Amino acid sequence: MNDLISRIATNVGIDADTATKAVGAILEFLQSEGPADKVKEMLAAVPGAEDLIAQAPSGGMLSMGGVMGLGQKLMGMGLGMGEISSVAKETMGYARENGAGDSIDEIVASIPGLSQFV
Repeated sequence: MNDLISRIATNVGIDADTATKAVGAILEFLQSEGPADKVKEMLAAVPGAEDLIAQAPSGGMLSMGGVMGLGQKLMGMGLGMGEISSVAKETMGYARENGAGDSIDEIVASIPGLSQFV
């Protein structure tokens, strides 16, 4: 977990706390929206994934679903569109590097609109 968060903080230019919450929100979103078996494989490739998900901020009153809801949550953390895309790409890249490449492809293909961010 620390490797991923450090990597995102360095490469995206955000603080570790924001990186932790953002990755948690992305993983939580994938867990709720993606195919369960593939998401389980991907989460296994991200050490500390369950801890990250537990640190994701809750939705709030105006929450919407899907990719737009995730974007709203991440923007609420102060991230811009470029940072959101970078965090998503770093997170998925990390999971790919740790053996979840096929699962990532299937997850992205199964969630409408997700491919534009990763």
